Amino acid sequence: MLRKLFLALAFVGVLAAMPATADSPGSLFVNLTSDEGHRADMALMFSKSQLERGHPLTVFLNDRGVFVGAKSNAEKFKGQQQLLAELMAKGAVVIVCPFCAKYYGIETSDLIEGAKVGNPDLTGGLLFKEDTRTLTW
Repeated sequence: MLRKLFLALAFVGVLAAMPATADSPGSLFVNLTSDEGHRADMALMFSKSQLERGHPLTVFLNDRGVFVGAKSNAEKFKGQQQLLAELMAKGAVVIVCPFCAKYYGIETSDLIEGAKVGNPDLTGGLLFKEDTRTLTW
């Protein structure tokens, strides 16, 4: 009897450790804290590949990452802003930290089209959604 219980628990453990299937893809929440081009590229290319695999995606532009989402930096972040636009067109949500934007002097009117200003309900709702994974660059 005890052996059957251990086998059942082991089986449940294996199932819990398995990756999400196509019918339950799991969400990805990417926290981009950097305005360094290479790091932003890594975060956004990884994000794109996961979105293409069916994982709902949120990109949170946080700390210096808010510079990537500012239209006034379009020349410096042209490729990253094009990629963000492409991701949003495919259903990704891009959130900009309002406190960070204010700290760095970025106005809401300067944000790229489609980016949303974060708030506790929006950001927390996506971050704490069941079966969400997070990564930070």
